[in-house]
Amino acid sequence: MPSAELKKPEEARESADLRLLRAMRTRGHTPELEGAVKALGKAGNNGAVWVALGIALALLDPDQRESWLICVALGPIAIVLNYGIKLLVKRPRPVLEGLPPLGGAPSSLSFPSAHALSSFAVATAMFRVDPATAGALVVALAISLCRPYLGMHYPSDVLAGALLGIALGLIVPLSI
Repeated sequence: MPSAELKKPEEARESADLRLLRAMRTRGHTPELEGAVKALGKAGNNGAVWVALGIALALLDPDQRESWLICVALGPIAIVLNYGIKLLVKRPRPVLEGLPPLGGAPSSLSFPSAHALSSFAVATAMFRVDPATAGALVVALAISLCRPYLGMHYPSDVLAGALLGIALGLIVPLSI
C-alpha cells in the first residue's frame, strides 16, 4: 500500500467519528422519534432534569438530603467546567451537507458534550448516594445519545463528555 494512502491515527479516528455521526443522522429517523429525542435533549439543557430529580430526592430522602443537594449543584458545576474545556479545545459543531442539525445550541463549540458531561456526572454521583438510582445512568445515556442523533455533536464529543462526567461523579465529595 503506498504511503499516501495510509491514514494518520487522528484522520482515521475523525473519519470513523464522521461515519458514525452520519449514520446516526440518517438512520432511525421518524417525525415521532425526532420529537421525542428533541424533548429528551431539552430536558438535558442546563442539567434541568438533574436539578429537578435531585431536589425531589432531597425532599423524599431527608437522611441523604445533603448528598442529594450536592448532586443538584453538580449539574450546573459540570456545565461551567464543560464550557471552560470547550473554550480550550475550540472544536466546532459538526456540519453535514444536506443534514442540518435538528436543534439549537448556546455556542458553536462541540467538544465535549455538556449534556453528556453533566448527565453522567450527576447520574454517577446519584448512584453513589443510592444504587437504587441506577436508572439515572440509563437516562444519562439516552440524553447523551440524542446529541449526535440530532446532529449537535460528534459521537466522540459525547464519549469524552460521558467519561469526564463519570470521573467527576466519582470524585465529588457527597457530604460536607
